[in-house]
Amino acid sequence: MSGRKGLAWLVDPDKFTNAVFFEEQYAWVKNSDLDLLFVGGSQLSRNNFRQVVLSLKKIAGEIPVVIFPGSQVQLAEEADAILFLSLISGRNPEYLIGHQVLAAPTVKKMKLEVLPTAYMLVSEGEVTSVQYVSKTMPLPNSEPDLAKATALAGLYLGMKFFYMDAGSGAKSPVSAAVIKSVKSVANNPVIVGGGLDSLGKVKTAYESGADLLVIGNAIEKDPGFLAEVLEYKMLLNLSFNVN
Repeated sequence: MSGRKGLAWLVDPDKFTNAVFFEEQYAWVKNSDLDLLFVGGSQLSRNNFRQVVLSLKKIAGEIPVVIFPGSQVQLAEEADAILFLSLISGRNPEYLIGHQVLAAPTVKKMKLEVLPTAYMLVSEGEVTSVQYVSKTMPLPNSEPDLAKATALAGLYLGMKFFYMDAGSGAKSPVSAAVIKSVKSVANNPVIVGGGLDSLGKVKTAYESGADLLVIGNAIEKDPGFLAEVLEYKMLLNLSFNVN
């Protein structure tokens, strides 16, 4: 790890309604300091996944577009990479290995860069859409040792990335204790998303060891929030370069 902090914007295809409007509204993205553009969602009620990826590629410039799949149907060869997720916090075989088996031959044909990722849901007790769809129980924010053991199992299984997710629109993000606990055993990129709707929460996540933060809903509600986070990330990375 370089020690630098990263930021990704997550685009939910179900909220994408008009390609022309989207591409015009977010034309500034290619000139931003975003590190990655994620695309995907726990539900997919529209048959538009490839169109969303194509629109993201138009506004991305040099920023990689990475698939964050909710199922095996969320694939597009125009993307740059895919988080090949296994939901190791749950015990539903469909999300541990089932969808992955169905998707693997297509991913190979598409020649996407594959990022083996341990996916861990973490919750304060509220039920989120991804928990409902995956039919799994999340790890409690109050049990950092359980999160650590889960991450360690993922590490021994060969996972290269660790994604802790409180869920879209969560009121409480992944706790500092859980992030620190997972980072202590995983000397690999740690990704954190869900519930990051204030600069204070963003600072806590970065300072606790997150390498990449993923923000979705908060940017859609207030694009100015993205500018705040990008500025803070820039200052963090400048500080790292000086030190």
